[in-house]
Amino acid sequence: MFGKTIKDAPKDEVATNAKLLIRAGFIRREVSGVYNYLPLGIRVLNRISNIVREEMNAIGGQELLLSSLQNKESWETTGRWNSFDALFKLTSVLDHEYPLGPTHEEVVVPLAKQFINSYKDLPLAVYQIQTKFRDEKRAKSGILRGREFLMKDLYSFSTDVDQHEDFYNKVAEAYKKIFHRMGIGDRTYMTRASGGSFSKFSHEFQCLTEAGEDTIYITDEGKKEAVNKELGEDGGEGMRAVEVGNIFTLGTKFSDPYLTFKDEKGESHPAFMGSYGIGPARLMGVIAEAFSDDKGIVWPKEVAPFRVHLISLGQHSVLANRVYEKLVALGIETLYDDRDLRAGEKFADADLIGIPTRVVIGDKSADTETLEAKERNSEEVRNITLEQLLNELKG
Repeated sequence: MFGKTIKDAPKDEVATNAKLLIRAGFIRREVSGVYNYLPLGIRVLNRISNIVREEMNAIGGQELLLSSLQNKESWETTGRWNSFDALFKLTSVLDHEYPLGPTHEEVVVPLAKQFINSYKDLPLAVYQIQTKFRDEKRAKSGILRGREFLMKDLYSFSTDVDQHEDFYNKVAEAYKKIFHRMGIGDRTYMTRASGGSFSKFSHEFQCLTEAGEDTIYITDEGKKEAVNKELGEDGGEGMRAVEVGNIFTLGTKFSDPYLTFKDEKGESHPAFMGSYGIGPARLMGVIAEAFSDDKGIVWPKEVAPFRVHLISLGQHSVLANRVYEKLVALGIETLYDDRDLRAGEKFADADLIGIPTRVVIGDKSADTETLEAKERNSEEVRNITLEQLLNELKG
């Protein structure tokens, strides 16, 4: 595999998520705030993205892919060319200026104008999972806050406030499903926050972690609701959290200049918009911090890079190969460690990488054809047959 574990993370990495993911061979830093994703890392990132994709499709979102190199004129039309602090601006060899996309309202609205003419074309929701660029001054939290990062951004177009709010609530429920599927639902709160320049309020989804830069006050534990400290409400004991998703009402700020539709009477109105973001890369970092111990990462099954970490010890490759072939034939994704290393090194790597189930084939396996199985989140080592293992994993 391209990518190896290392004993110590770089000394200038301060974030726990970056230290763990670098040591375990998931990522490597390119420059401050920018990371390369290695084979293990991209597998986790793809699993997270696919969960997000499934839930966005389920509520009617249609996936597309928008350009990163954007149109300066659109940003001047919305007034954000000189007001968006973190905007990367590029100049071509022909002295043309381009914004490098930190977000995509300026791209998706002119595009939607080509397809939205009547109220019959609404509601409409489109999304993408794509790399974003922001000239971030505080790129110090590993993959929680970067200058280049993967983002799912969805944009909704509605006829009016009521139609918008109906879809807004569907997205909120879809987000809750996403976080529960990833194993962080019990520590993620739908948090009331400032709406900025678009609306009085918005909602953030905040996951409790000591690495968080936000402070939230929990208002309803049962409903997993909270309020952001920035609203000035005294909710009692504040909890540290990191934002893993957000939903905004944009209103007609971006559609006013040029995106209108005709109602049943033939009268024109600007489309009513919302935007909805989730950062798959940030989620990967949050999960790594939330599910780890002094040995390494403990990935939840839905996002783990592999389901099984198969370890062959000694001279037992024939049996190990047979077990590997059986697992693969059943579609059980397996990382097979057949390196010529000591058992202790292999076990340490397995704990650091954090794949849910470790299966060891050693001397006892050769004699009795039983396997040693251990869950990453448990200290119990079980001796089971291959048939038992396969039945458990299929289940």
